[in-house]
Amino acid sequence: MPSETYQAFIAKVRELHLATSIESILSWDQETYMPKRGGTHRAAQLAFIAGVGHRKLIDSEFSALLEKVEAEGDEDPVVATNVRETRRIFDRKVKLPTDLVEELARTSSLARTIWVEARRTSDFRNFAPILKKLFELKRAEADHIGYTTEPYDALMDEYEPGAQAAEVAAVFDGVRNELVPIVKAIATAPRKPNSAVLKLMAPLAQQEQLCRHLAEAIGFDFDAGRIDTTTHPFCSGTCPDDVRLTTRYDEHYLPMSLFGILHEAGHGLYEQGLDSTHTGTPMGQSVSLGIHESQSRLWENQVGRSRPFWNHQFAELQKCFPAYAQVSLEDWYFAINKVEPSLIRVEADEVTYNLHIMLRFDLERRLLAGKLAVDDIPGAWNDGMQKLLGITPPDDAHGCLQDIHWSLGAMGYFPTYALGNLYAAQFFAAASQAIPELDVKIARANFKPLLEWLREHIHQHGQRYRAAELCEVVTGQPLSPEPYLNYLRRKFKPLYGF
Repeated sequence: MPSETYQAFIAKVRELHLATSIESILSWDQETYMPKRGGTHRAAQLAFIAGVGHRKLIDSEFSALLEKVEAEGDEDPVVATNVRETRRIFDRKVKLPTDLVEELARTSSLARTIWVEARRTSDFRNFAPILKKLFELKRAEADHIGYTTEPYDALMDEYEPGAQAAEVAAVFDGVRNELVPIVKAIATAPRKPNSAVLKLMAPLAQQEQLCRHLAEAIGFDFDAGRIDTTTHPFCSGTCPDDVRLTTRYDEHYLPMSLFGILHEAGHGLYEQGLDSTHTGTPMGQSVSLGIHESQSRLWENQVGRSRPFWNHQFAELQKCFPAYAQVSLEDWYFAINKVEPSLIRVEADEVTYNLHIMLRFDLERRLLAGKLAVDDIPGAWNDGMQKLLGITPPDDAHGCLQDIHWSLGAMGYFPTYALGNLYAAQFFAAASQAIPELDVKIARANFKPLLEWLREHIHQHGQRYRAAELCEVVTGQPLSPEPYLNYLRRKFKPLYGF
């Protein structure tokens, strides 16, 4: 039986989570339904809630309670996890002045509205002034938290606890060195997909219908969630019983919504799979954004872009869209796995996707270190795209304005996407070994065994393990690029014939 001290401590932890969940709902509403002129007031609301939560966290009474519960030294895994991870958060946040926390929340809320308009008009100059302020605030945050090597480490630790920029860069260098020859081999391969099949007429109402069907098919519970439309797709979860997905639609590019919703539903399945008895505590929260991204990328790619998945689902697609009646399953499968350097990250293929992340990672490190000025971002972005992918964006909307993350103040977030790809491949390889005839089950639209495996081995643990440790617990091996690279080779060599 947990001590009275621990029970009082957990009550406070859950109270802190309420403030965070309120922020989440306000942010979700801002991206979906808030009137255009509501931005200024919303910024004030978010700053207020952020300040309330921060003051409650760093309060001397809570600090004393944390010290008491630590002194008890309870070794129960649930107690130990909640105490350890709360201490990690406390030690980060107590270093931050409340006025800085409030200003970050206010500025990022205003920046989101400005970014949407700047992206619409493809004019980075309109976004640059507030982006400069955001980077100044994030540098201040990094300085308050402290770091050994570079400010990026302090910010990335919020999303991927324990990760170091130099170590991540070394992993990325290894992946990039292996990806470049694969991209070149595909570019000169004899077989090419007919990508025109991706641009057939697909009415929005039917897209919404099919997206809901696919999310439900893989296990997303709509009694505890919903789908809405937004500029930049995301998943927002406050607890397992309230998980909100968003996507976007294009009548002449069906993959945008389909794979967007499979991706976000993957995030949603993780949120719905967390143990609800621990809601509001670290044991009821995801491990890291790299692990979170592994769940979305696994369902989007290892499952959603696989041949077995469409063995059953393609007939559903053809029922929704008459234009696809004459398209063969093989042509569809090849087209959705087209590999070609592209401008937009969220629409990038599996092979080139990580190159987009490496570009953003490099730019963020330089910006935070003061080696790149905000005004120079468009040029540096375009140079990086040309160097890594051999293409140059025609405008800012297709270049440095395409992602929402900087307007959110989420510097340090991007590398978790590429880490998620590596984790996804390693987890799926382990699941494939553990679940007999997994491909056959997927081909029959039986996704339950895979979802149950993920819930047993990943979701239910909350933050009991850090990301690196969880990977070893689940797969028996430390994180390695090899499962990801092997997956790409096995999949794309037969497709392209190289």
